[in-house]
Amino acid sequence: MVSQLNTALCILRRKQVEARTGLPRSTLYQLIAEGGFPKPVRLASRSVGWLETDINEWILSRCEAAREEA
Repeated sequence: MVSQLNTALCILRRKQVEARTGLPRSTLYQLIAEGGFPKPVRLASRSVGWLETDINEWILSRCEAAREEA
């Protein structure tokens, strides 16, 4: 249970999100504006991060969409 809680609460910073998704910053923010990518969580006045679970779910949804198109 503790390991599940730690995974659920892990926050990724922008560079980590870019590395996981393969998308550059401009594309991330464009997708956020269009509603096609999870919104970041405000960590402080000038920093944000994304929940790792949100990013993993987004990646899985893209994989599923690619399978449906094939």
